[in-house]
Amino acid sequence: MTLMQKFLGAAATLALTAGAAHADPALIYDLGGKFDKSFNEAAFNGATKWAEESGGTFKDIELQSEAQREQALRRFAEAGFNPVVTTGFSMSTPIAAVAADYPDTKFVTIDGYVDPAEHPNVLSILFAEHQGSYLVGMLAAMASKSGTVSFVGGMDIPLIRKFACGYAQGVKAVNPDATIISNMTGTTPAAWNDPVKGSELTKAQISQGSDVVFAAAGGTGLGVLQTAADEGILSIGVDSNQNYLFPGKVLTSMLKRVDVAVAESMAAGADLETGVKALTLEGNGVGYALDDNNASLISAEMEAAVEEAKAKIIAGEIDVHDYSSDDSCPAINF
Repeated sequence: MTLMQKFLGAAATLALTAGAAHADPALIYDLGGKFDKSFNEAAFNGATKWAEESGGTFKDIELQSEAQREQALRRFAEAGFNPVVTTGFSMSTPIAAVAADYPDTKFVTIDGYVDPAEHPNVLSILFAEHQGSYLVGMLAAMASKSGTVSFVGGMDIPLIRKFACGYAQGVKAVNPDATIISNMTGTTPAAWNDPVKGSELTKAQISQGSDVVFAAAGGTGLGVLQTAADEGILSIGVDSNQNYLFPGKVLTSMLKRVDVAVAESMAAGADLETGVKALTLEGNGVGYALDDNNASLISAEMEAAVEEAKAKIIAGEIDVHDYSSDDSCPAINF
């Protein structure tokens, strides 16, 4: 081998190495922190699982302010990361502003929506949260002794109302006379990370008779679950399986497989198919958690009833109201 051949071979190796590094995926968490025990942490777990199974690596960032959203997108795209995966509906507008500038980069918005006709390099991943929430609402009604249950949402947006509405419909399916109390934490992104406010809302709901509370509030939900456990009522976790946080006191968790969405996006890499994808009950994109931590709280009869409803929802025999497509909610007042 000549010196020139050696040089060219080395150059080719360097180019491949650089290309491989630039093909690494990136992950941008929504406000609330990577380890929120809920939505963001599910994304982190999915990325970590992908990395462990594939031997790949990913870069991630925790946002500290709204202004960082577009900055983070541009930095990752300019550095060659692909795909750039994001969590939270608030990333939709920044992605729409950035995507056209980086046509060779694939962007993923989990919980957000970007028009695929305008931005063909974006994948929007949505979930049927109302379907999973219906099932945990049924469990709440069956577990309640007072006939009053409640809901604590994070930021007051249509997505969180979608959770609340499905939950209320599930409650009413079991007990048409049930009382459902609903409160949102706030109207800004700070509502995702305010466990103190979550605790205050839960105490107020308990004073009104609630003995089961469902939290769909990101990091704020930790305050809800903690207070429920301290005050002797049951809680329902969200997104990740939160049953383990307070064993025997968390009735169940409404699972939203953000981890699967992230892992599958990273596995696809630059070949990611863009457009819009919906994860539903049928593909286990949403569901409810049953494990050793809550087994004593879910009777065989309760599980059978929920499984029957799940099958009927999948078959189209039960229609769960989707607030995101019709901003009314017959089962609850906001």
